[in-house]
Amino acid sequence: MDQDKKHSKISRRKFIKGIGGGVVGGAVLLHNLPVLSESAIEPAGAGLEQKYPLIFKVNAKTVRVLVESSATLADVLRDQLQLTGTKIVCNHGECGGCTVLLNGKAVYSCMMLALDAAGSEVTTIEGLLNGEEINPLQQAFIEKDGMQCGFCTPGQIMAAQALLSKNPHPSRAEVMTGMSGNLCRCAAYPKIVDSVLAAAETHLK
Repeated sequence: MDQDKKHSKISRRKFIKGIGGGVVGGAVLLHNLPVLSESAIEPAGAGLEQKYPLIFKVNAKTVRVLVESSATLADVLRDQLQLTGTKIVCNHGECGGCTVLLNGKAVYSCMMLALDAAGSEVTTIEGLLNGEEINPLQQAFIEKDGMQCGFCTPGQIMAAQALLSKNPHPSRAEVMTGMSGNLCRCAAYPKIVDSVLAAAETHLK
């Protein structure tokens, strides 16, 4: 996935203070996934910072939450919506572990303010499941051993999903370029590329 390098150097602190917008950009959850209701979801307890209403779609369901102005999309997904498949790893927009899809485009959710997602559609790793059935891309990662510790896997899979949606039959070089914004501390890159290519060849034709 191509990544704007100048954004990768922006700290979360600087971003929260005034740099808006998202940065284009973690184990697969298979059981006991949280189900979002169509009704309003509000955080428990009253915080000190003023909260603002946010309405958007998450995994095809309309969600209404109250969020602090400084809350990132990753914070809201994990802490308020309990969608913990999205991992916060570096929290600086450098590793891609928090990658989700925003209107079909891969973004680093740790670097995007939640309020900037208003009216948009967000897909997380949980959203790729069909009930208890895993997505073909997830299956390919299992079959081709595209995960080791698994911590970066949700972000890798979401980046791959965005890549394959745009380019269903990429070459190995195109996969390597398209996935370049997602780091794997286990260095399982050959297997990750194999997984994406296998999904393209056998599942996503």
